[in-house]
Amino acid sequence: MAVKSASPCIVWFRDDLRLSDHPALHAASQTGAPVICLYVFDEASKPNARPLGGAARWWLAQSLRALRASLYSLGATLVLRQGPAARVIANLAHEAGAGTVFWNEIAQAPHRTMAGEVAAALAEIGVTSQGFPGDLLAAPAHIRTKDGRGLRVFAPFWRRVQASGDPPKPLPAPRTLGAVPDVAGDTLETWRLEPTRPDWAAGLRETWKPGEISAQARLQIFLESGVAGYSIQRDRPDRNGTSGLSPYLRFGEISPRQLWHAARFAAAARPALSGDIDKFLSELGWREFCRHLLFDVPDLATRNLQPSFDAFPWRRDNRALRAWQRGQTGYPIVDAGMRELWHTGVMHNRVRMVAASFLVKHLLIDWRKGEQWFWNTLVDADAGSNPANWQWVAGSGADAAPYFRVFNPILQGEKFDPDGTYVRRWVPELAQLPASLIHRPWSAAPPELKSAGVELGRSYPQPIIDHRQGRERALKAYATLRGS
Repeated sequence: MAVKSASPCIVWFRDDLRLSDHPALHAASQTGAPVICLYVFDEASKPNARPLGGAARWWLAQSLRALRASLYSLGATLVLRQGPAARVIANLAHEAGAGTVFWNEIAQAPHRTMAGEVAAALAEIGVTSQGFPGDLLAAPAHIRTKDGRGLRVFAPFWRRVQASGDPPKPLPAPRTLGAVPDVAGDTLETWRLEPTRPDWAAGLRETWKPGEISAQARLQIFLESGVAGYSIQRDRPDRNGTSGLSPYLRFGEISPRQLWHAARFAAAARPALSGDIDKFLSELGWREFCRHLLFDVPDLATRNLQPSFDAFPWRRDNRALRAWQRGQTGYPIVDAGMRELWHTGVMHNRVRMVAASFLVKHLLIDWRKGEQWFWNTLVDADAGSNPANWQWVAGSGADAAPYFRVFNPILQGEKFDPDGTYVRRWVPELAQLPASLIHRPWSAAPPELKSAGVELGRSYPQPIIDHRQGRERALKAYATLRGS
């Protein structure tokens, strides 16, 4: 039986906005002491850390509301405070007479620095602290080469993670928490996380319901009825073939080991699905791979992982960049993806690759410009996956795509959206074109365009660059790297 203490403890929530499989919250509940649940909005004391993008700020607000409701059901409250974490947490510990502060670690340089500052500030006032691993399947220190470096190729990395065995089983949520009354905090609205003028979040509200309860429900539905055929269906933007769990994972509303164990249980119960589930888990592995890269390369979002790219002849073309951002490139599959991104805060994974390749290779615009746009518009913008994926497409990163791989947006559309369903949804001005023309409207005869109500150059743009010319220009630019 836990020994009750008169001194409360504090649980510092970070990118782990859930109750179940929350090692820090579990440890606090086991003390028998009253628990102060705290979230600190700190964009001042994280050296080299990026402020959240607009879409992620919106998600954070909804997720905090969901967490507050879940904690209330256990008898606890969520205290919100803004400012440098070390000062805020030390002040609260002093005010409340707290004896210990618990948190889950985040294996990223800025977060580790911040946690160290918090621990030091607490030690100065005689308050103990403890961090717990919780954001990865395997600690970066455990997956290294013989000379101590992180792995830069995904396949051997993932084999190493799998060979290390199952991660610890997820911890249950506390059944009840003893609250500490009258702890002052901010109101969420004062943080201004959500857009107002203009309010561009209608599509996000329409698409998503953030929070742990929604994350668990989505996982259950996916494993029961969505995982069959995942290996193939996940590449089809015209179908509902993905899990939709990435933003929940990004904000820690569900943990990697919860996904791992639930998927393994489903595979054991339905062996016929093991191939699809292995593919699903490998996507979780890619997220892990990107996080391990970030552990070793904190400036992954700004520095080419391969130094040869520092001299790459990128073009500055603001007009083309704006056309890409707005979904007005004249290539329907690219434009559909960019418009889906703006409306929903996500883009289908296959289309992300096509849209990114178009910016980097057809337009020769620096991958960092695209990464920054995605960072601001994705609800699942992850500090590891987002820059690692962009560097993969550009060829400057780890396990990167070969330079001669230039996605053909026409053929990609015809292959993965053969009936044009995805394009019709997001580029409605082309909806009346037949499937044979919808991915190449410029090849339609004038009567066909007129019948479909399409006027190229007015209702829908002409391609901003010819595919063949763009590909040839990209190959010439990439060829300069071979001589460097």
